Amino acid sequence: MEGHGGKILSLVAVARSLLEDLSFMRLLTRILRVADGLSAPTRAYAHCDLPCGVYDPAQARIEAQSVKAIMERYNQNQDVDYRTRCIVIKEERADLVKHHLWVLWTDYFKPEHLEKVPNLHDLFWRATKAAGDTKKTTDVAVADKLLSLIDEVDAAFKATKS
Repeated sequence: MEGHGGKILSLVAVARSLLEDLSFMRLLTRILRVADGLSAPTRAYAHCDLPCGVYDPAQARIEAQSVKAIMERYNQNQDVDYRTRCIVIKEERADLVKHHLWVLWTDYFKPEHLEKVPNLHDLFWRATKAAGDTKKTTDVAVADKLLSLIDEVDAAFKATKS
């Protein structure tokens, strides 16, 4: 029985230590709240998530090429599990195409670029819609259309790059 008593005392000591740590964390949280009230954190603003200045339609192209390759593999294979994985991955890649196009459209392109590329908004609308269309099918021709539109986006990008 004495062995159990020692274990119980050890457990009590651990519990007491945890409660002390919890009390300290509560106190620290209160102190930090007061400090934030005295001097609020400075809010940072940027034209994009991180003003890195690195933009390139190649990111969208790589994902679109992946979508096309997955469609080809899907159409060549009859295994249900494999085809299910293909669909899931294809849809993730199609979403990434849309993401990369949106970053270009909303973060890189500026109003002055419309002078060089007057159909810019329509081009991005068609390209992002085409990316969405690849999620609805396994027809490689739909992926080819998307890749063609990304080529147009790339040409617009190069026309505005100084």
